[in-house]
Amino acid sequence: MSEQTATPEAPETAEAPDSPEESVAPEAPATPMASEVPARPGPPEVAAAAASADAPPKPSRRGLRALARWTAAVVVFGVLGAGTAIGIASLERSDVPGLATEGDGRWDYPELSLPALPSGSPRPFSNGNPAEVHHADLRDLLLPAPAGAVPDKTLTGGWISTETFLAAYREKDRRSVAQVLKDAAPRHIAARGWTMPDGTTSRIYLVRFTSTALASRTVDELHVGSSAGKPLVRADITDIDTTWGSDNDIENLTSFVFTEQAPFGAEHVRQAYTLAGDTMALVVHERPGQREADRVPFQQTLILQNQLLA
Repeated sequence: MSEQTATPEAPETAEAPDSPEESVAPEAPATPMASEVPARPGPPEVAAAAASADAPPKPSRRGLRALARWTAAVVVFGVLGAGTAIGIASLERSDVPGLATEGDGRWDYPELSLPALPSGSPRPFSNGNPAEVHHADLRDLLLPAPAGAVPDKTLTGGWISTETFLAAYREKDRRSVAQVLKDAAPRHIAARGWTMPDGTTSRIYLVRFTSTALASRTVDELHVGSSAGKPLVRADITDIDTTWGSDNDIENLTSFVFTEQAPFGAEHVRQAYTLAGDTMALVVHERPGQREADRVPFQQTLILQNQLLA
């Protein structure tokens, strides 16, 4: 689903200008009826004059020269137009004036596609699925790592235990989070993580419950809403990320987006919870070195993950 290069349109072929004014032949004199013409042949001079009157008029030298000039112009413009079209088509988008786009920090994710569903199973938010259940394998709904990423050896894209999920939270809060999960009894938890060349670490957790009500209750009991709720490990003062706009939201999904506020510790943390039917997603980006985790790739990661859940 990752936002393709538009092929520039070829310029329109130049239309041929109107033909130059041609010389008009004088109107031929009226010819008598055949019955009125004598049968005997006339003098040679008269016959030649009659033949000249019947023949089509020849264009003047001036008209021929003008026509030649217009024809040459049309040919030249046609060749130049074709050359421009071929030249633009062979250029990269960034090389064409007016189409250049500067890098905005987005990561290079592979092309995404929704996983196949079991035969007869509807999509989670289709009319035939009022319970909003995800029938696809939860592991297939995890966003793949982008180019250049080093995979996390613990979060490999497969199933994880409740204890591994709890490790995302501060140690003093893990017992209360464990109780929330015990009460909701999730069916599965899947996760994937990676580290980018700039040191940014990404973690995505998908938790599927037996109903949408239990997924929603879990988000509430983690106190996610106006605040980030139960603090994550290495996250200090976290607040709502006001740069996340409603235009980033996806229909049928609810996202709660937060960012750690300054002064932060040795890492800067961005996090978001998404409620998608029977599934809760937690997306985390953290960057070490007392530098903010970039906003653009974080929001890009969240949007793409949400698209897979929709």
